[in-house]
Amino acid sequence: MPDYTGILPCQKIAEMLKGGEITSLMRPIDDDQVQPASIDLRLGDFAYPVGTSFLPGNGTKVLDKMRQLDDRFNDFKIDLRNGAVLEKGRIYVIRLLESINLRSDVAAFSNPKSSTGRLDILTRLIADSASVFDQLREGYKGDLYIEVAPRSFSVVVKTGTRLNQLRFRRTRGEAPNPITSAEWQKLLDEGQIVDSSNAGKKTRARARGVLPFTVDLEGSGKDGDLIGYRAKKHTKRIDLERRDCDPLDFWEEIRFHKTSPLILDPDEFYILMTKEAIAVPPEYAAEMLPYDTRAGEFRVHYAGFFDPGFGWNAATGKAGSSRGVLEVRSHEVPFLLEHGQTVGWLRYERMAAPPDLLYGQDGNSNYQGQSLKLAKQFSVASAKPAKL
Repeated sequence: MPDYTGILPCQKIAEMLKGGEITSLMRPIDDDQVQPASIDLRLGDFAYPVGTSFLPGNGTKVLDKMRQLDDRFNDFKIDLRNGAVLEKGRIYVIRLLESINLRSDVAAFSNPKSSTGRLDILTRLIADSASVFDQLREGYKGDLYIEVAPRSFSVVVKTGTRLNQLRFRRTRGEAPNPITSAEWQKLLDEGQIVDSSNAGKKTRARARGVLPFTVDLEGSGKDGDLIGYRAKKHTKRIDLERRDCDPLDFWEEIRFHKTSPLILDPDEFYILMTKEAIAVPPEYAAEMLPYDTRAGEFRVHYAGFFDPGFGWNAATGKAGSSRGVLEVRSHEVPFLLEHGQTVGWLRYERMAAPPDLLYGQDGNSNYQGQSLKLAKQFSVASAKPAKL
């Protein structure tokens, strides 16, 4: 079978692990790190507080760049082996446990994990000699680092905590494998990637492979009139290893009210959801596109990856009930957000091969079938509604 271009599935990532293209510094790779189309990356032993975000640039290693910025950076490192607090409003650089030795026809790119985005933790992958974040060029060989900047909450992390994930793309192969116009139209017409029945009109894609999505501000999902959450300003720290944090301590509920529109306050952090149910069929992966300023003066803070099988109903071959959860922040000025307004786009890309395991099949997928859902660290509870 020819090697197609596209996103590499879990079985190919397993081959990369066996072949030494992905290695671990101190700990063996955990079986559950490998996802249908990505691998989770783990924090190493030490976090280095830094005064500024940076890129090392061509020919410069990350640690050398840190030394240029502060020749005593190593004196103030934070030991993560037994857990430590990363304070909100600060920037940290952490070496990851994994290192990479890519082939010349494989590139990689990174995004925060879903829970990381929902906690408003900014993370960006940094590589030696990099001039951009979150990308590894074909043939990259070396260590990996992550920039971590908690924005709404201080968080407790430790060695092995997973904040971001890496996806691999074969850029050259025997057979190019793009999504054709006919295939894309079929995906839309048959409801394989979006169930827009509640929208009252047929979904129109902006371009081949690009799906617009809108925001639900009327509570049309199973949560009734609950339309979102707003992060509280003054909270306790969140231990990322816990699964029983009380949302009342960290979030205010936002509920639908006919006469009170949702106005985003500058630099407040909101959790909202899409109006549409979204799905990713087994032969595809999806990624949220970068913010487009033409949509308004706000940003959907993208967790980024949607694995093959997300929201997919294998019995019907169509989109199920999974909504997209949106992490939203307004910039500079207040912004009026309206029900059904387009707030982002999903770009679909063909897999190099269908994965052996789909999202949701193993029972450990935290967000399959989701509607409006906070990060996995929070238990189910109700909170006082916020004033809009």
